Parts: sequence; C-alpha cells; structure tokens
Amino acid sequence: MEDLIKKLKLEIIEQLNLEDMEPDDIDEKESLFGEGLGLDSIDALELIVLLEKEYGIKIQNPKDGQKIFFSIETMAQFIKENQK
Repeated sequence: MEDLIKKLKLEIIEQLNLEDMEPDDIDEKESLFGEGLGLDSIDALELIVLLEKEYGIKIQNPKDGQKIFFSIETMAQFIKENQK
C-alpha cells in the first residue's frame, strides 16, 4: 500500500503539472480538494483519466468520486480494491 501511495503522489504531480511540489509535500490523509491540496473540478477529471489510463479502472457511479478522491489514501484503497 505504501508503494502505491508513493506512486500515486508522483503520478498526480505529473498529471496535474504540480511542478513546485514533491511527493513528501503531499500528506496522503489530507483532502485533495478545498483546504487540502486545493484541487478543482478540472483536476478531478484529470484524476479520473489517470485511474483509467494507469490502472484500468472506470468509476461507474460519479457520486462515488467525492469519496474516492477525498485523499491519496482513499484513492489508493479504491485502486487496491478494484484493480484486476
């Protein structure tokens, strides 16, 4: 799980062009949106693309997105549970 979290941090930094950030700057328990990392709805779409492209996972119910993308940790858990 720890390796997946590190990989996710790197992928998110690359996918969202967060050039001034390092993986250690991101707390895996911190909210990705709002007060936390401060991502927005366009970033959410990028994260959906990342899940599909890198992990072959499609989010079936858009309402689940808020729960899945709450933090790096919740994303990693979702990937672990849904990856084939």
